Amino acid sequence: MLAAVLMVSQFHIVTAAGPNRKEALDAMHHAAKFMVEEVSCNGGYVWTYTTDLSRQWGEAPARKTQVWVQGGTLDMGNAFLDCWEATNDPYFLECAKKAANALVYGQHPLGGWHYFIDFDKPGLEQWYRDVFTNFKWGMEEYRHYYGNCTFDDDVSTGATRFLMRLYIATLDPAYKEPLDRALNFIRTAQYPNGGWPQRYPLQYEFVHDGIPDYTSFYTNNDGVIPNVIKILVEAYELLGDERNMEAARRGMDFLVAAQGPEGQAAWADQYGMDLKPAWGRTHEAPGYMPRYTVQTIRALQDAWLVTGDRRYLKPIPAALEWLEKSAVAIRPDGKISVVDRYEYGTNRPILRTRSNRVNEEGYGIWEWSYGTTGRIRTINLPDLKKEYNRLVALSPEEARAVYAKERQSMRYTPGKVTPEEVESLINSLDERGAWIEELSVYGMDITKPSPPGVKWDNQNPEIDDDHACDKIPGISTSRFRKHMRTLANYVAQAK
Repeated sequence: MLAAVLMVSQFHIVTAAGPNRKEALDAMHHAAKFMVEEVSCNGGYVWTYTTDLSRQWGEAPARKTQVWVQGGTLDMGNAFLDCWEATNDPYFLECAKKAANALVYGQHPLGGWHYFIDFDKPGLEQWYRDVFTNFKWGMEEYRHYYGNCTFDDDVSTGATRFLMRLYIATLDPAYKEPLDRALNFIRTAQYPNGGWPQRYPLQYEFVHDGIPDYTSFYTNNDGVIPNVIKILVEAYELLGDERNMEAARRGMDFLVAAQGPEGQAAWADQYGMDLKPAWGRTHEAPGYMPRYTVQTIRALQDAWLVTGDRRYLKPIPAALEWLEKSAVAIRPDGKISVVDRYEYGTNRPILRTRSNRVNEEGYGIWEWSYGTTGRIRTINLPDLKKEYNRLVALSPEEARAVYAKERQSMRYTPGKVTPEEVESLINSLDERGAWIEELSVYGMDITKPSPPGVKWDNQNPEIDDDHACDKIPGISTSRFRKHMRTLANYVAQAK
């Protein structure tokens, strides 16, 4: 009996036996064409869009002339490179280059990037005043427009990595100069002691709520220093410039130097020039944090594997001891419960809560106390100890061999998918080539700026976070990358 034929749309026909390679590749073309021709702004993207493309969001509501570097444009550019490397189809390379061209356009003269790129620069500062300053809680990175570049959220490092991936894959000289500028920016922004600030060029003018401007502080928050070290090591390995490895080694040394004193051998999210934990945003009090202690333990283990220098393992036992000592609960399986941060000097758990008060500008005021009733994180301490014990047993030569075997490749590596997964994705494309799914977005009305002293109350008590959201049907660039990778895997394994 002939297999039944399922009509998906005027663009796709899929048999009951499952899609063939051409059907999957056709779906990839259809989805990519919609995103490039209908969704993108000059090759760049934000994070989410309404189904009709009338509204869009990055980390905050965005206007039509804005594209986000982190997430949106990088997700899409890397998705297209994945597709090109999986299929050898030149169309996907052209799509990736359009994303790269948007990044090059938005690159700061010194070589880094801001959170987003706006193709209507004269209107940008007004947008800050009308929208980005209107969140009552958190989001302080958007309350003031500096005009400089950021390492926060893997922005400048992620853009550098994408340009390096594109250049290494193609050797297209058009991307060598912006790549060189980006790497020079990273090295220039490094402090003499090896740390990096959150933003560069250094600025100090946004003093508010009685705390200093934190953007020049040494920054671990959201992986700043570990991400910079990683991109410099990759650049050294791929481009052969000794300056990149020298800067990476100074960064590794900074992590050792920034460890807390005896009894608090941990790491903070940001540090003042005295290498003591410092205020960041108003919801980031000075203190040592389990989250960034785990992050730094892993970064130091990577440093050991990269260099074969055992100095980078020496801080870890005391850090593991601090985690165990600071646990507010220990589970039967050995995993520990911890709070977000612990006070410098006393190691008392710091509790952050929202008050019912606002400051003179209408922003919510946080209250601080000591206690363990706030957000609790779980850390798999047995696994951390097991990994440390595995690595400390290696010789320097063995460490380098492990690194060579386990290091992450910039190139696409195919994974296994089933015909059912691919058929579901093809079936779920609408006639335009869009995947419409339920998404979480900010609900604030960006067309009506708040009156003076009144801010949008973006708290979400259910998750104790600053992301009150609406659920809408829409288009997501991060999910696009996930779906395209699934299709690319299928096409690659069907060769």
